[in-house]
Amino acid sequence: MDMEKMITAVQKALLIDVDGRAGPQTWGAIYERIVGPLRIEVEEGDDSAVDSRSEGVINTLLPEVRPYARELLFKAAAAGIRIKIISGLRTYEEQNRLYAKGRTIPNTSIVTNAQGGESNHNFGIAFDIGVFEGSKYLDDSPKYKAVGVLGKELGLEWGGNWKSIVDQPHFQLRPTWANGMSERSMLAELRRRKAAGHAVYV
Repeated sequence: MDMEKMITAVQKALLIDVDGRAGPQTWGAIYERIVGPLRIEVEEGDDSAVDSRSEGVINTLLPEVRPYARELLFKAAAAGIRIKIISGLRTYEEQNRLYAKGRTIPNTSIVTNAQGGESNHNFGIAFDIGVFEGSKYLDDSPKYKAVGVLGKELGLEWGGNWKSIVDQPHFQLRPTWANGMSERSMLAELRRRKAAGHAVYV
């Protein structure tokens, strides 16, 4: 049996996206099947570990996406860039409250153009990062572009490549069934799957 066929068989058995390549999703699924849910003990001052806030946000994502978010943290740290995962799954109601900012909520600015059901965050397949220097959050830094390159190497889509609204902190894991689909069409199918109780990545 060649390696690609072996990995394909493992991916089918784990009920994850099948592409015949062992990436973070495959290794994460193998780890969780054999060892159990990944729990990282964070020691004070240990910047190499996933911080507790990031881990909490990562755990709101779909299981298929979690290993990608963790791997992005580690790859960024290896490149000397400190990031945290600061936003993950949002309910439709939470998304609508964000959408209301700058529109119906006084003294606020617009933060999103997506209403409930119009954001990949609503389906657990997207997350946002923040770049930090020490404890200081940087909302604008060339380091976001560097992390974007790392994310794309992992197979994530990066909001920094979007044409209409550039969103450098944003990353998402597109399902294989959505390859070649427009963002609008993919979101419509995600809403349909959510309403029907169907899995996103199957």
